[in-house]
Amino acid sequence: MRTARRTHITILIANLPAERDRRVIRQCLSLEEAGFAVTVIAPRGERGLTVLPGSRDTRLRPYPVKVYGSGIVSFAIEFGWSFLCIAFRLMGEVLAGRAHAVQVCNPPDVYFPLALLMRALGRPWVFDHHDLCPEVYATRSDGNPNRFVYKMLERLEWLTMRTASWVTSTNQSYRDIALRRGVRPDRVTVVRNGPSANEIRPATGSPGKDDLQKLVYLGVLGPQDNVRGAVLAVEELAKLRGRTGWRLIIAGDGEELENLKALVVQRQLEDIVEFTGWLGPQGVDQLLRQATCAIQPDLPTRMNQLSTMAKTVEYLGRGVPVVAVDLLETRRTAEEAALYVPTGDPAEFAKALDELLGDESLRARMSKTGLARFNEMLSWEHQAVPYLNVWRQLLSRRLAKATVPAPRREAASSESEKAKL
Repeated sequence: MRTARRTHITILIANLPAERDRRVIRQCLSLEEAGFAVTVIAPRGERGLTVLPGSRDTRLRPYPVKVYGSGIVSFAIEFGWSFLCIAFRLMGEVLAGRAHAVQVCNPPDVYFPLALLMRALGRPWVFDHHDLCPEVYATRSDGNPNRFVYKMLERLEWLTMRTASWVTSTNQSYRDIALRRGVRPDRVTVVRNGPSANEIRPATGSPGKDDLQKLVYLGVLGPQDNVRGAVLAVEELAKLRGRTGWRLIIAGDGEELENLKALVVQRQLEDIVEFTGWLGPQGVDQLLRQATCAIQPDLPTRMNQLSTMAKTVEYLGRGVPVVAVDLLETRRTAEEAALYVPTGDPAEFAKALDELLGDESLRARMSKTGLARFNEMLSWEHQAVPYLNVWRQLLSRRLAKATVPAPRREAASSESEKAKL
């Protein structure tokens, strides 16, 4: 019997190539499994990619990036260019009969004109809230942001949320922001970040059991991430326990990478600090399998208090104990799977890391707690359920039409003949 085409969802990203955004990758795979067709419009990463790696048939529509932002003017140019490229490709999807619904991921918060257009066409628009743009700007401004720019970013965030059909928030704090922006409570759903259980190989032994104890930082290397603090912390740690038997491994990429490498050379820490560069899912899994403990050096800014660090869930999913600044959403995520320091001073981190490296039973208890929280609440399998429910509710009419087969003419003729008897 004949059925309608699969319902099609288009996902828009402006700050990362699709193949490097792990949250979007997991969303695409879940949508595919649920029977949706997916296209991702994002900056070009690896040349020649037309299908998302690891997916069945998620289409990639990449666009070239001409300018990378580092200041207000260059960011404005970068995101202006991205807006034009995304708008052009999105209209192409609409004209091709796709883009029955759209998800936009921030930063930036500038796509509300497209939201108004798509909603006028009767197509749902979901805002997937990745970052707090006003707070990111304040952090990158060393806590002294231009008041006009900050208020403008708040206004753009308000417009982005109020023009969306639905908002998906990465934690409760982000949901509270959406509610303060005037979004209806029944139109905001928490969908946390985190790896799926099938991304993690079954454990074959306890981590950190070889001769070398490995401290790990995993994630983006931006100014707001304070990876510099992690490097300075291990300098202090070397004063407490010497320079042998342990090492800090920094896995990731970002605009601070070269500065961090220079800092390591300047402080003569090359023997205890190692850089791996950006790692794919298998590389992340392998690294964290070998980790003794992990460090989350994010400082107690407003942005960090309200944000859930994706790296923290990656740590917990492998049972890696964490040392972190005492932040609201970090505590909600890790609970007793982390040791908390009050301010993020390098000496505080060094003391906590020294305690954790020297106490195997403490590490074992924290590992057990982290794994339990991951398996019972934090893994992507748990998050995919509310995420897919959002789409099923928004697209219920279209999905109902797509699953009802059109009647066959032969069957209709047969029923007509019976009626004549």
